[in-house]
Amino acid sequence: MATTLMTSTAPPLLTAHASWFVRSSPQPQADAVQIDLRSLTELLGGAPGSAAGETGGERFSVRRVARGATLVHEGARASMLYVVQAGSFKCVQTAEDGYEHVLGFAWRRDVIGYDGLSGENYAFAAVALEDSTVVALPLASLAVLRQRAPLFDAALQAIVARQLTHAGEIARVMSAVAANARLARFLIQLSASMAERGQSSRHLLLRMNRRDIANHLGLAHETISRSLRMMTDAGWLRVDIRELEILDPAALRRCARNTRGPAEATPLASRQPVLAFAA
Repeated sequence: MATTLMTSTAPPLLTAHASWFVRSSPQPQADAVQIDLRSLTELLGGAPGSAAGETGGERFSVRRVARGATLVHEGARASMLYVVQAGSFKCVQTAEDGYEHVLGFAWRRDVIGYDGLSGENYAFAAVALEDSTVVALPLASLAVLRQRAPLFDAALQAIVARQLTHAGEIARVMSAVAANARLARFLIQLSASMAERGQSSRHLLLRMNRRDIANHLGLAHETISRSLRMMTDAGWLRVDIRELEILDPAALRRCARNTRGPAEATPLASRQPVLAFAA
């Protein structure tokens, strides 16, 4: 969890319940590009060449998802599982009054739509934070594929387990009363997530905007801005719009250990997230 988090989408057309709404946002586009089982296993983190013996006739469609487009809709019938090949997504749930809550973020290698296996519908929506690509796997044939390709199955289970671990870490983030501590914990987790993907753990490019971060952490947008300004003034961070550099990791960790804070920094209780998913 993990990890957005931005862009604006067309407002939902609500019926009696948020799960029934339909967005008028652009749809993912199927591309002529396909990848085989070996490449998919490697994308999920399997060792290069390890799944060579499992490569059969299966080929999987790579779909392009434009920035701001919805990959899966909350409440829609679940039919596909998606592996993020490039780009990033924010995962959101919508309340009956139309308020969107950012549950988490999905990055390269993360899986979107796995919740569809527990029922007939997706539990949350996934919206692209940037132009992205995903590999599409039909849920109907997933069980057979997992049985036939144990290396693919192991890689898939490892990724899903990691995402569940990251989602569980959100509880620790939300246990801090101090807004500065929540933001520090979020940045530390984001740094670790980027390092897992072979990217810099200190130079971060925030694909999500500050409102998405605030929504995700149960804080006001202005509170996030004040906390970032405080950390910048203290010399812990360097912030240039969405580019962020961690200058003093030790100080950020000390701040993350703080569980109390001034009353004015107390998050809005009504915005505390319901854990689900997943980047």
